[in-house]
Formats: sequence, structure tokens, C-alpha cells
Amino acid sequence: MTLRINDLAPDFQAETTHGPISFHDWIGEGWAVLFSHPKDFTPVCTTELGYVAGLLSEFAKRNTKVIGISVDTVEDHNRWKSDIQDVTGHPVDYPLIGDPDLAVAKLYDMLPADISGGASGRTAVDNATVRSVFVIGPDKRIKLSLTYPMTTGRNFDEILRVIDSMQLTAEHKVATPAQWAPGEKVIVVPAVSDEDAQAAFGQFDRVKPYLRYVDQPKKG
Repeated sequence: MTLRINDLAPDFQAETTHGPISFHDWIGEGWAVLFSHPKDFTPVCTTELGYVAGLLSEFAKRNTKVIGISVDTVEDHNRWKSDIQDVTGHPVDYPLIGDPDLAVAKLYDMLPADISGGASGRTAVDNATVRSVFVIGPDKRIKLSLTYPMTTGRNFDEILRVIDSMQLTAEHKVATPAQWAPGEKVIVVPAVSDEDAQAAFGQFDRVKPYLRYVDQPKKG
């Protein structure tokens, strides 16, 4: 099953370092980030999990939960957490999903569905495609998906920026331009007439008939 933006995020039950969860119930009414790792005790992922741990308050400001997954056991995750804190200085206080039977990795199309067996004996290279980030909205639909190579650490400041953009554009009829950062000007979507744009946002800067900039609206 190929997952695309606006597809319903597959629900599942799993064991985590915070106990058993049902994924959609765990998400609740807010946003969620699910990010995956090919194996525990790997160098790039160690830095990533620690960096995310240091950003938990930023995700919380955005009503966003974070959950990690690696195709190893919860027991391995709990042992790995001490290394992560030792390396990065941040305790991993968000849940990590154990996926030793590869069920969630297959459900989210990170591994082929016809792979047999479990995680035991598989290397990080065997699981190289389990390096994805999914941002899921309150409607339980996928809003963003990214897959990274094993040798490239993920930029979670960019994930925060994208969440800021998606939450803003879900509330107002605007889009965000290239390299946008919170507080900068945004674009009025083409479906909004000039009259409606002026009523909603005040004055706007028309660069082209289809490209109109306005000050970023305040979140409600």
C-alpha cells in the first residue's frame, strides 16, 4: 500500500516504551509526528532521537505529539535511551514503538509487505528505507511524508517550520512561499478574490494576478 498526502494514516496497536497504545487513540485531537529508524544503537539515529527530545516543548506549543519507531524490541529501546541521553544530554521522554515483527514498517510502506521474518538478524542496511517522517493531522490524515538516506540526519527544525505552515494554512486561506519562516509574509490562495482578500486581510501586494502577498494572519 502506497501512502500519499491526505491518505488516512493507518491505525495500529503496538507496545511502546510508555506501554501499549492504539495509534489513533494516542494521537487524540491534536497533531502527531511519527518518525522511524532502521535499527537501535545506530549513530545518526542516536543524534536524531536526542535532538527531538530537546524539542519536545516546541512540539507541545504546537499541540503536536512525537512518537518514534524502530524495528527492534521495546527492551532494546529502553537500553538505547541511556546512550541517547549520554550522547545528547536529553532524556527520551516520548514513546518509542517496538516493531520486531516489522508490522508497522510494512503498514506504512517503509518495507515491502512480502518480506518474511522479523527484525532479528536484519541489519540497519536491510532496513534502510525505515527512515521516514510522517506528520499526521487531527483528522488522522497524513499531511507530510519524508524519507531520508541513512547517512543524512534529519532537520527537525524544518519539521517544526512545516507544522507552523500547515497549521496556519489550515486556519486561513493562505499558502507559504519558498523559504518562509513564521512571521513573514504569506500568499493569498488563488481561489480567494481580490475583494474577499481585502476584506479578510486588508491591503495586499499584487506581484502577479495569481501571486498576492499579505502579512501573516494571527492564529486563532
